[in-house]
Amino acid sequence: MFEINADLPAGNNRLRTVLICHAEARLDCEGLARWLASFSDLTGLVILHGTRRQLWQRSRREIRRLGLLRFLDVLAFRLYYKLALEGRDRHWESQTLTGLSSRYRPLTDATKVLHAQNPNASEVQSFVRELRPDLMIARCKHLLKPEVFGVPRLGTFVMHPGVCPEYRNAHGCFWALARNDLERVGMTLLKIDAGIDTGPVYGDFRTEFDEQNESHVVIQHRMVFDNLETLEERFREIAAGHGRPISTAGRRSQIWGQPWLTEYLKWRIGAWQRRRRAHCPHLS
Repeated sequence: MFEINADLPAGNNRLRTVLICHAEARLDCEGLARWLASFSDLTGLVILHGTRRQLWQRSRREIRRLGLLRFLDVLAFRLYYKLALEGRDRHWESQTLTGLSSRYRPLTDATKVLHAQNPNASEVQSFVRELRPDLMIARCKHLLKPEVFGVPRLGTFVMHPGVCPEYRNAHGCFWALARNDLERVGMTLLKIDAGIDTGPVYGDFRTEFDEQNESHVVIQHRMVFDNLETLEERFREIAAGHGRPISTAGRRSQIWGQPWLTEYLKWRIGAWQRRRRAHCPHLS
């Protein structure tokens, strides 16, 4: 069970926040949490531990959506990533976390921690309600129920890895890269509603990236962690009542699924060709 001590010292008007993230995502649980606590009162941290049942349920949904042959393409990419890319990415994440740890102080006992398997579970709902946050950030792969995302006074926000509404769902950066849509490789700050990445957009964020030497995972992390100062300013504006959503009317909207190995290989070949043309313009 968890303990609650939600009362703040008199005169403390700092933004009260809660963060939801996955246990294996150390950049979020440690790095992003420290950043959030640097300018707000991070009153709660919900750490999610996935189960085999959840993995199987996601796999069944993907098979129904794509068909068995295309799902094998998804599995092939996951195997390739684990064997060829994961080690290098973990090194990058470790270096990035070291940098964040040097910039931001460790969390204190003032941040209450709840471990859960599902962010929509009753214990999570109770945890968030009793902490009374002004704002919550969800860094998880689950769709939150209104009973959870609707609790914070200012709402619950996601740092979506992709530019919305063109690249909705969890792998927007990958599909923008695979489609050579490099102008839309970015991150979108969204306020959660009942749909899949359909809530109000509070900004698109970009940063430089190296498609020759960085994986899509590193690139989508960069979109968040290279923009922390700007994100802090945006959250302060929202808290002060000055932040306003931007219009996405008339823009294409599409939901994308898991990465495919065939699309990954097309991206890598395309990236190589773009570098070759950049160094040898006469080949264009």
